[in-house]
Amino acid sequence: MASKSFEGNKPKKVEDFEMIERSAPFQELLKAKRKFLVPSIILFITFYLLFPILISYTDIMDRPAIGDISWAWIYALLLFVMTWTLATIYMKKAVKFDSMVEEVWEETNEGRKAQ
Repeated sequence: MASKSFEGNKPKKVEDFEMIERSAPFQELLKAKRKFLVPSIILFITFYLLFPILISYTDIMDRPAIGDISWAWIYALLLFVMTWTLATIYMKKAVKFDSMVEEVWEETNEGRKAQ
């Protein structure tokens, strides 16, 4: 029979996630993330879905842009550029988001110590 091991009578730290969610720093974090993510997702999806629509239902992309290279190839290349650009911008923004998360945790721990 397996035996259970206990860590003595040491009380476990229990996070009050509802209190954290209501805190001002957490709300600022959500607002900052939303302010960046919503427009960038809309831009990405619009730009990405516009490509097959333009190729399928118009002849705009068939026209030559540079020599024998059509606008479809340039648009497809720009999709890669856009994806890498958005990923790079997000990585730089994530540093700010991480520091905001640290503020949330610090406030949570300060509130716990006061109790």
